[in-house]
Amino acid sequence: MHGEYKVPGGKLVVADLEVVDGRLADVRISGDFFLEPAEALADITAALTGLDAGAAAAEITAALSAGLPEGTALVGFSIDSIAIAVRRALGVARTWRDFEWQIVDTGPVSPAMHLALDDVLARAVAAGTRPPTLRFWQWDRPAIIIGNFQSLKNEVDMEACRRHGVTVVRRVTGGGAMFVEPGSTITYSLYAPGELVEGMDFAASYAFLDNWVLQALNEVGIEAYYKPLNDIASPKGKIGGAAQKRYGSGAVLHHATMAYDMDGAKMEQVLRIGREKISDKGIASAAKRVDPVRSQTGLSREEVTARMIGTFTRLNGGAEGSVSAAEWQAAEALVEEKFGTEAWLAHVP
Repeated sequence: MHGEYKVPGGKLVVADLEVVDGRLADVRISGDFFLEPAEALADITAALTGLDAGAAAAEITAALSAGLPEGTALVGFSIDSIAIAVRRALGVARTWRDFEWQIVDTGPVSPAMHLALDDVLARAVAAGTRPPTLRFWQWDRPAIIIGNFQSLKNEVDMEACRRHGVTVVRRVTGGGAMFVEPGSTITYSLYAPGELVEGMDFAASYAFLDNWVLQALNEVGIEAYYKPLNDIASPKGKIGGAAQKRYGSGAVLHHATMAYDMDGAKMEQVLRIGREKISDKGIASAAKRVDPVRSQTGLSREEVTARMIGTFTRLNGGAEGSVSAAEWQAAEALVEEKFGTEAWLAHVP
């Protein structure tokens, strides 16, 4: 049995093994990683040999942690990545290509409808009524989308929003506030089965789920890289940020917004971006925190999005899809019940 796992921004880990009487045997771990001392590779093999073939990722990592001598240095990989490679070899951890992805562009809709669609489509993937999906957003109006746990009054200048015609909504994921206008950003959501990130903590899954985006941006000339915990950045500054929610029913919602052509002056008026927020950025103006995609590519937003879709399908597969009538109806109801209500928006005043 053979399994591979490429650590985002790191090294390749390969597991070759057999199963004898329900337990791991003849285990070989290899790859282009660095390991000190080199003799620790034998300790990794010993820790894995004899484990129950049905062991969960946590059991595998616990065995590896207990089996490695103190002070062992794993560079470019981790015990979690070894566990993922082992489980892929066993056929119990799945990769992008193991799923039939749909790619959806819903066109311009209201901010509250976008948030409702996120919840509806993620739950549909969890229920098995929809295949894993990549959805691109288009905005029908200027908006601020604040994180689930942010204070409305601390983050948003509501008077400035009224003056500029900016709608304010709250999403289900954490993270910071985003200011968007039609045509100003590239926003997408992934609705993925939990199996895709099994064995990964939140930090590792952010890098894993955004890796295809970094490749797409690299291909259009942006030196993009992942900046923990949830930023997509370049040497010229931050490009965008991601947020994530894991559903107990078995799905991951992962969405990201990247600035294409941001009106920084308006953003500073409608968002209360304090000095503490930008104190570690080495800049005097919040408007300079985001380096728009347009300035680094010279491509239209539509061209960049098309290139992103091309990279995704080349790496992971995918076919054009759509939102069903029943899903639209469920999302509309959710706007009325939750995302379009003052109670939800102000649940953290």
